[in-house]
Amino acid sequence: MNLPDAVMKDAQLLWDYQLMGHSPQPCSVAIGLGSHDLGVADATAELYRQGMAPLIVFTGATSRTTRDRMPRGEAEHYRERAIELGVPSDAILVEPQARNTGENIRFARALLEERGVPVSSVLLVSKPYEERRAYATARKLWPDVEFVSASTPMTLADYVEAIGDARLVVEMLVGALQRLLIYPAQGFMIRQEVPQDIQDAYERLRAQGFTSRLIPDATQAE
Repeated sequence: MNLPDAVMKDAQLLWDYQLMGHSPQPCSVAIGLGSHDLGVADATAELYRQGMAPLIVFTGATSRTTRDRMPRGEAEHYRERAIELGVPSDAILVEPQARNTGENIRFARALLEERGVPVSSVLLVSKPYEERRAYATARKLWPDVEFVSASTPMTLADYVEAIGDARLVVEMLVGALQRLLIYPAQGFMIRQEVPQDIQDAYERLRAQGFTSRLIPDATQAE
């Protein structure tokens, strides 16, 4: 389904804002955040091949959107994908319990500490439209570590084509922006400046009904 140009223009603003613009650099470990998108595993494997991290942690259980496609769990399916792409199995740790971004960070950190892996920097790999959310969450929960955000390099149009549902992508963008607005006050992530044009685009999309990924109760935790 094609969406109006005005809708896609606002979606582009949200997409661009979510991208942190970090340049990949060598880190102690790469953490791939579980989701429906195997592109996260692809991006993490490529960064490993580039020598950006000697070790990978894939973190994620299943959710209502992944239990059918990834019955063994998001992290395990990511691991299998990375091995297909040439990453040695002994360079991958799997954290199979996390069900949200906060747990991704906390549980991956606990696993690394349990294994005695020293960590001063993390290459944080997520879906493109959740780079900023992942970064803000990680900075809150693991403040003494440097985080470098990464995702599959692609345009919004490419992502819409890959997902095959423009409306769903716009709704995910709206949901991700809402969390950036409300989660800092709840202690789930650091506060980041959201420019007025981004807030205006978000409100326009909400008003047009792109609301399926919103949290109806702003006090609800993730």
